[in-house]
Amino acid sequence: MAQKSDLLLALDQIEREKGVKKDEILLMVEGAIASALRKHVGKTANVVCVIDRETAEITACIRKKVSEVITDPELEILPADAQRFRKGAALGEDVDLPVDAKEFARIAAQTAKQVLIQKIREIERENLFVEFKPKEGELVSGAVHRFMERNIIIDLGKAEAILPVREQIRRERYNVGDRIRAVILKVDKAQRGPQVVLSRAASLFMRRLFEMEVPEVGEKVVEILDIARDPGFRSKIVVKSNNPKVDPVGACVGIRGSRIRSIMNELSGERIDLIPWSDDTATFIANSIAPAKSNSVRILDKAAHQAEIIVPNDQLALTIGRDGQNIRLACKLTGWSLAVKSEQQKADAQKADDDSRREAMSVLKGIGPKTSEVLIKSGLTDIHKLATLQPTDLTGLQGIGEKTAEKIIESAKEYVAENPKPAIPAAAAAPAESPETTETAEAQPAAEAQTPPAEKPVSGQE
Repeated sequence: MAQKSDLLLALDQIEREKGVKKDEILLMVEGAIASALRKHVGKTANVVCVIDRETAEITACIRKKVSEVITDPELEILPADAQRFRKGAALGEDVDLPVDAKEFARIAAQTAKQVLIQKIREIERENLFVEFKPKEGELVSGAVHRFMERNIIIDLGKAEAILPVREQIRRERYNVGDRIRAVILKVDKAQRGPQVVLSRAASLFMRRLFEMEVPEVGEKVVEILDIARDPGFRSKIVVKSNNPKVDPVGACVGIRGSRIRSIMNELSGERIDLIPWSDDTATFIANSIAPAKSNSVRILDKAAHQAEIIVPNDQLALTIGRDGQNIRLACKLTGWSLAVKSEQQKADAQKADDDSRREAMSVLKGIGPKTSEVLIKSGLTDIHKLATLQPTDLTGLQGIGEKTAEKIIESAKEYVAENPKPAIPAAAAAPAESPETTETAEAQPAAEAQTPPAEKPVSGQE
């Protein structure tokens, strides 16, 4: 009896330290003893086992119903036999037949041990899940424990985490025992405990590094609005200052680049471009191609988010980047489809366009080169439209008098009579895209063909 009392004291201590409830363990022990007794008295017998919560004394009995006709001896008992166990037992009532459970004490001890081990493991797993689930998105550090195919198992101390190959920086290589820092991407429940998934390739990891290294970012004085990453190679980060006295780019770079350099070292030399935020779309797009500089940005289609960037001839290769990396990240950061052209490409395209317009105007009889230039500069290159104008519509143009205007219109009418405009069907196809907008960031073979074979990676903000 004393040992059983000691057992209860031990269960009380386990409940306080491990959180395993004593009543749950005792209920499982009672069930185990009842199951063991059932093997001796019958599989269908109604065995009831009770452990006293104060003394730990085990009492067990077989509960049967009083019946005149016995159909199942394991569940029913005759009235005469029932009187031996409880006087006055009436038909239909339950009678408890005592059973000596002392010999099953060993079973109770073994069951208690197994239940305790199982419960403690379950509770520890649950506690780990409760501890790590709120830490999703936080930085953690650990040691490389082992490799599982291309995935890495990281020892975090209390638990193990996995760094999947898709969340690793491609150029990095690790050895067992190496210290590694990552962000907790997600925590899921698994059969053997919580599964903690880490990431070094996520944009969130970059954000947490800046919050740790740059106090202004941690205090929300400087805000990181968006991040576009090619993990291990280049990143673009949009920063905005909530304090007009604080330069967001300078705060992130630090004195002589001390802050940004420590982050780049953590990321195995990944280049980082800090892009100042601007409410003006054209300015923001121009900033996004850093470290390259642009001459101008023209919005082609605001609804479709299409824009054209004109850059100096010597900046074209830098703007596009190696394998289109720089312009691709700029497109991802801004959400716009960006077409890049050098000044020479733009001039060549403009010259080709002017030549085609001059060729179109050359069909008009009696129109000289000077008059054609005036019409082209005024945007009057549609001969069918010229035929519908009045002389007064043209006399306002420099160098065109009334007689010349009448001559232009008459010549245009003659051309239209000889070459009538074809009728446009009701379900006409959408107009072809302008040649100026065909060279997008998603298809840059022509532009890249003019770039040097390699571009020296440059961080515009170092």
